[in-house]
Amino acid sequence: MAEDHELSCGDCRQLNCYRHDKSYPKFCLTEALDPSLRAEMLETYRGDELDGRMARAAAEIEGTYYGKLTRVEETLVFARRIGAKKIGIATCIGMIEESRTFARFLQMGGMDTYVVLCKVGSIDKLEIGIPDEIKVKPGLDESCCNPILQALLLNERKTDLNVAVGLCVGHDSLFIRHSEAPVTVLVAKDRVLAHNPVAALYTSHSYCRRIFDKERVDGLV
Repeated sequence: MAEDHELSCGDCRQLNCYRHDKSYPKFCLTEALDPSLRAEMLETYRGDELDGRMARAAAEIEGTYYGKLTRVEETLVFARRIGAKKIGIATCIGMIEESRTFARFLQMGGMDTYVVLCKVGSIDKLEIGIPDEIKVKPGLDESCCNPILQALLLNERKTDLNVAVGLCVGHDSLFIRHSEAPVTVLVAKDRVLAHNPVAALYTSHSYCRRIFDKERVDGLV
């Protein structure tokens, strides 16, 4: 841990902010919160604007369907509760079949869908300065992912909610940054762990203990 590490929620073992059945640590963010900021959050979450509707919809879904619905189903319920009608799907090319199935499910639930593939625009990686030798398959045409264009095309369609399906680390950041509609994630890409990234944390003491090999971590650039 860095010497100048600033204590935060990750260092707290009390988690008193949830049930109020313990005590707050001295560095607690909740305790240090400016009362005016808390009041501002309350006003936002109680309001009739999109942020308030989304906050209440998410909380209602958690309480009503806790452990009962899959994330696929929860996404439809969330869309309905915030009044969304048109759902944009920004998909990885490797998950196009999953996205087609997901779109079919949403359509069955009364939603209009519009799917945009990550390779839209078909810009070769060489054109953005990526050397041929670090393509996945050097010597072949290989289009880069185009998350900004995915967002812009969905913006043009005036989608009410966008869903990211398997976008790469970083590409998902760009998509969210440029999307005008709210974004939720259906699939977080992890090619090694069958799109279950948290498995690396669950098995950090066994199969994935390499994630705490400092020499290896220092070499990841």
